[in-house]
Amino acid sequence: MLVLAGGANTMLFQSDTAYLQAVKRNLAASGLAWTERNIKNESKEIFNRTIELNVSSMDIRNSTLTVTIGIPAAKKVEVQINTSCSRGRQTIRHNGKYRVEL
Repeated sequence: MLVLAGGANTMLFQSDTAYLQAVKRNLAASGLAWTERNIKNESKEIFNRTIELNVSSMDIRNSTLTVTIGIPAAKKVEVQINTSCSRGRQTIRHNGKYRVEL
């Protein structure tokens, strides 16, 4: 029983890790898609500030997504996307910088 329980715990940990990796990629892609859609308006309100996006409709518990859009320069803008997601005792965070064309 001890060996079976240990094997089951390992499989659970690995499946949670795979799930969190997929969620992290989805959150980052969503943040980038949101950014590309909203910078087309070139509203000065979204530049040079951090915006926390509501991800509750994605049905991912214990997750956050923030987007920081820099000041546009040379028809491009630098965007920082920060994600965090948790499941059980595991938490995965991602901080990525991207360049998006205006």
